[in-house]
Amino acid sequence: MKTVISTPDAPAAIGPYSQAIKANGFLFLSGQIPMNPKTGQIEVVDCVGQTRQVMENIKAVLASQGLTLEDVVKTTIFLTNLDDFARVNDVYGACFKADPPARSTVQVSALPRGVKVEIEAVAVLR
Repeated sequence: MKTVISTPDAPAAIGPYSQAIKANGFLFLSGQIPMNPKTGQIEVVDCVGQTRQVMENIKAVLASQGLTLEDVVKTTIFLTNLDDFARVNDVYGACFKADPPARSTVQVSALPRGVKVEIEAVAVLR
């Protein structure tokens, strides 16, 4: 059994997908891009600011289910330029101070709306 999760505190889906799906004791978050959920716009252009907004969006989806970043067990980071890795990693690392989740990072040729970073996550439900 699966449950579709949606919150107005994170960007609405811009295609045929859900913000998250709850299933089998896990919350599977779709990739978040640095879209401001209130305006629906990409308001920052640098990778640091974009990563901060992405993490805020992830936190909003988690919070809608009573979860925090501490409940995240796996993430995947998609970057359009691996030269941004160190700067993105600094922001990301500040969010996961202790016992960070498993992670993969890959470079892709492009991301939705021309953004530099997208992050998806899997969390364990309490």
